Order: sequence, then structure tokens, then C-alpha cells
Amino acid sequence: MPGRLLGLYALSAMDRDGLLYGYELADRVAQRTDGTWRPGPGAIYPALEALSERGLARSKVEGRRRVYHITPQGRAFLRLVRRGMLWRTRGGPDLGALWSEVAGHNDPGQFRLERLRRAADSMNSYLARIGSGPSEARKLRAEVRDLLRGAQEQLDRSAPALVSTRPRGRRS
Repeated sequence: MPGRLLGLYALSAMDRDGLLYGYELADRVAQRTDGTWRPGPGAIYPALEALSERGLARSKVEGRRRVYHITPQGRAFLRLVRRGMLWRTRGGPDLGALWSEVAGHNDPGQFRLERLRRAADSMNSYLARIGSGPSEARKLRAEVRDLLRGAQEQLDRSAPALVSTRPRGRRS
């Protein structure tokens, strides 16, 4: 998954900003993830080459760098991906229960709550980074805290019912 995401992010950056080279892509990813992920050459260059092989990007050598730019096919592909993402966020299937099991969580509700907490932490980091006005940031942070508190309370109220209705494994 990270390789695919890296390729999609590279296409997005090329679409928005034009030419892109590998080291710059690694810097951008590190910046966007607040330094939690900085892909190395073993991830960056295979992702960029895969885009070239599929005709979604082209490369050329400029000085000592190989730079990449998006092709018309790459733009069309990016539009399809973005349309698909909108569909998923507007009522497509929620695969959270499957992801929770893959991640080793027994309780999909707790897994979703943890994802919500991570999203809230990310929102707080974003607010700090963009330097929104103090009153705006406080208001948004309060909304995030209230949302988390409400989700935890609802999960706590529903937990006994969830445990009693959870499907059990089959016995032969």
C-alpha cells in the first residue's frame, strides 16, 4: 500500500506543481507526514519508475537529476482515482471492520475510535502548523475533543450489546 500511495501522491504533486524529482518527493512526504515517514530511494524510485512504465508519468534527465512530469494519461487516471475516493467517502462500503481484524483488533469499535483519535491528533498538528488564529484553533480543538468524548461515551454504552451480538466462530 505505501508504494501505491507514494505513486498517487507523486502524480498529485506533479499535477499541481509540475516537474518533480525523487529527493524532492521524499522531502514533501516527510513534510506532509510531520516527519513520521520519509521514504528512501528504495521506495521513491520504484514508485516513480512504475508511473513511467504505466505511461502515467515521463522522465528526463536535467543536469544531474532525473525529473518526472505527469502525462495526459496520468491526469486522466488521477481524475478517476479522485472520483472513486469521493464515492467511497460519500457512502461506499465501510471496510473498517475488515481493517480492524487485519490490524489484530478484536473490537472494530475500538479500532475506529483509535482511528478517530489519530485523525484528531493530525487535525491538531495541522492547526498548529498553519498557525490559524488562537480563537479559531481553540474552537476547532474543542470540537475535536467533544467529538472524541461523544464517540467514547457511545462506544462505552454500546459495548455490552456489541459483545453479546458479536458473531462467534463456527464449530464442526
